[in-house]
Amino acid sequence: MRPVPRYRHTQFGAVVVGSLAASALVLAGLGLANHDPVFTWGGPILMGGAALLFYNLTVEIDATHLTFRFGIGLIRKRVPLAEIDEAKPVRNSWWYGWGIHRTPHGWLYNVSGREAVEITRTSGQRLRLGTDEPRRLAQAIQAAREGLRNAVA
Repeated sequence: MRPVPRYRHTQFGAVVVGSLAASALVLAGLGLANHDPVFTWGGPILMGGAALLFYNLTVEIDATHLTFRFGIGLIRKRVPLAEIDEAKPVRNSWWYGWGIHRTPHGWLYNVSGREAVEITRTSGQRLRLGTDEPRRLAQAIQAAREGLRNAVA
């Protein structure tokens, strides 16, 4: 019996972090110009909190689950490998952007770039997981599913 492949990859969200940093500077500048401490301090604190939540996306595959989490890990999702029917590399349209939101192809979880892996669940639901190594992630998911099937058989 082959060992079940393990996978772990973290992608840094340069665009997300850059946008939040720029927003923090604009809000602080507006606060200073208007002598408003709420903008001067609140804006950068709020943007810093958002940066902690979304500065990267970590994807892990173990023997039974695909798990992904943003930033410090408060936002996470776990999908049983047994519920994954297919995983294929895809390219998102530029207007899908970044973050977590619904697209015509299901939920999108992304911090940078346009590359992703579209995961179709046995229920028919789809999701897209942004990554800078779509082929490797799709292959790792398929290999982990094969390992799970072989372990059950």
